[in-house]
Amino acid sequence: MLKTLMLMLALLAGPALAVQPDEVLPDPALEARARDIGRVLRCPVCQGENIDESNATISRDLRLVVRERLVAGDENWQVIDYVTSRYGEYVLFEPEAKGVNLILYLTGPTALLLALGGMAVYFRRRNAAPVAGGPKLSDDEARQIAEILKE
Repeated sequence: MLKTLMLMLALLAGPALAVQPDEVLPDPALEARARDIGRVLRCPVCQGENIDESNATISRDLRLVVRERLVAGDENWQVIDYVTSRYGEYVLFEPEAKGVNLILYLTGPTALLLALGGMAVYFRRRNAAPVAGGPKLSDDEARQIAEILKE
């Protein structure tokens, strides 16, 4: 019974965040803003983890920088711009859709449209092809077949 309860609690537990108690801001509003920004910023070392989930040293440093900037009075976008200027657009989970990044945003929809167009052409040609009979026979060939069938 106890094992089942422990298993259920373990399954219901959310992902463990790497934010340490000494990093948490005393102001709940600022801390909520810091968490929102932390979800948008990718850890420069880890693949696919935001700075709130990562245990990497660089992520801890970034969390502290985010909180320092918020305490100093920066807006969310200013903090994100500051971190992006230091580490590049790689730290953004959703880079802006401009410049070279526009290629990344347009490649998926373009590939989908090309695939749908290719399927449309394929099905149109398949439906236009004669179902039976094949190529037309000349008069000589038709006469020869008729003679063979009479035998």
